Amino acid sequence: MSKKNKFDLHDSRLATTDESGHRVFMFPEDVKGFWRTKRTQFYWFLIVVYLVLPWINIGGKQSILLNIADREFTFFSHTFFAHNAPLVLFFLLAFVFTIGFVTSLWGRVWCGWACPQTVFIDALYRKVESLVEGKPRARQRLDEGPWNFEKVWKRSTKWFLYTVVSLHITHTFIGYFVGTRRLFWITMENPNSNLTLFFTTISITVLFLLNFGWFREQFCLIACPYGRFQSVMMDDHSMNVVYDDRRGEPRRQPGQDKTEHADCVDCYACVKACPTGIDIRRGMQLECIACTNCIDACDDIMTKTGREKGLIRYDTLANLRGEKTNYFKPRNIIYFTAIIAIFVAFGFTVNYSTGLSAEVLRGLGSPYRITKTVTGKKHILNHFQITLDQSGSVEDKMIKIEILEESVNSKVELKVPRNPYNLKKNHARVNVFVKFNKEILKSGSLPFSFKIIDLKTGKELIKEVSLVGPIN
Repeated sequence: MSKKNKFDLHDSRLATTDESGHRVFMFPEDVKGFWRTKRTQFYWFLIVVYLVLPWINIGGKQSILLNIADREFTFFSHTFFAHNAPLVLFFLLAFVFTIGFVTSLWGRVWCGWACPQTVFIDALYRKVESLVEGKPRARQRLDEGPWNFEKVWKRSTKWFLYTVVSLHITHTFIGYFVGTRRLFWITMENPNSNLTLFFTTISITVLFLLNFGWFREQFCLIACPYGRFQSVMMDDHSMNVVYDDRRGEPRRQPGQDKTEHADCVDCYACVKACPTGIDIRRGMQLECIACTNCIDACDDIMTKTGREKGLIRYDTLANLRGEKTNYFKPRNIIYFTAIIAIFVAFGFTVNYSTGLSAEVLRGLGSPYRITKTVTGKKHILNHFQITLDQSGSVEDKMIKIEILEESVNSKVELKVPRNPYNLKKNHARVNVFVKFNKEILKSGSLPFSFKIIDLKTGKELIKEVSLVGPIN
């Protein structure tokens, strides 16, 4: 057993707390290596996508726009409205099963490679910290040292840059809901003109600032539920960052020759590089976010000591025991089958619901009105509101509204402000008035249907209503 080291903590204690339970701030060592390079590249790919995507227009509309205020949601030229809310069920189910499938196969790869918490902290905030305060040991000395001019200046500069980064992230985030171009012009106006949006932006900026700049790994350890339920979604055949104890044990003891111990030299490089401060050699732990820092740190030591890389690596516990990893477990097959079924059902539903749709409601107020012509002849007037939607399309449509019943065409007059109607937006309400003689009513009402025609595609919608009037 190795000599007691400050990194040798009791199993029940987190590295982020001291003996009294107070927080210990983490200063993970910078590492270089294969996985560090790949993660950095992938982080910046995700950041660029996040920043650029809302500025891309497809078919005259923002690529992704979640306009909650107007209940209009656009995804790559397909637009959905509030009445398409059941489609959200497909997204939720797909998300749940995808998380289960990915975790069952590759462990917490999401946490280490794609979670915004990891991406923004590692690629942006920690880089700003290094730029202003120096390397990890210099940052730790500054943190533990007294407040002097150097500390005040560096901390002020760091938090100023944090604020700039947080504002940029926040405005991009808001742009997904408000629209980037609209948001750009809003930022040019007086905040009093958009107080709700202004305070929302400030609140989210403060939240991001405190989370990415101060709370950091505590979110993963305390607030994020994924680390807790992932343990029941993984097994010995799930890929994860693991320590090969068959190669590494027994570890080097002080004064030992390298021929007298296994590959682990007990240097604690893996612990020093870990952003949550765990010792991966103790096995899989809830605090591990699979960031691969320990892999690169250990590989560097193995290279320097003339040993084979991979003492810490991506692998499965089954493979470490010499067993064959089974990727086709029943659980994985069920997850994958469910995901395919959900996407097929989603595609079918979208295809079925895409295009012109219409809802007919009676106008506000009295269900009918009686009008007189200049000759004194009485007519009955019914008012209807036809709500037109063209979900999934951003093209203009010419819509014509007609009367279906041939038998009443000569006795019923349709009055529409514009017919055909140019549906320039995805959503519109058209006021329609039906004028008729009382003689055609039977017991005060008459079944009646509108025929709504898409002149471009020829698609017809039939909407049944009732004409009403006085009984006597």
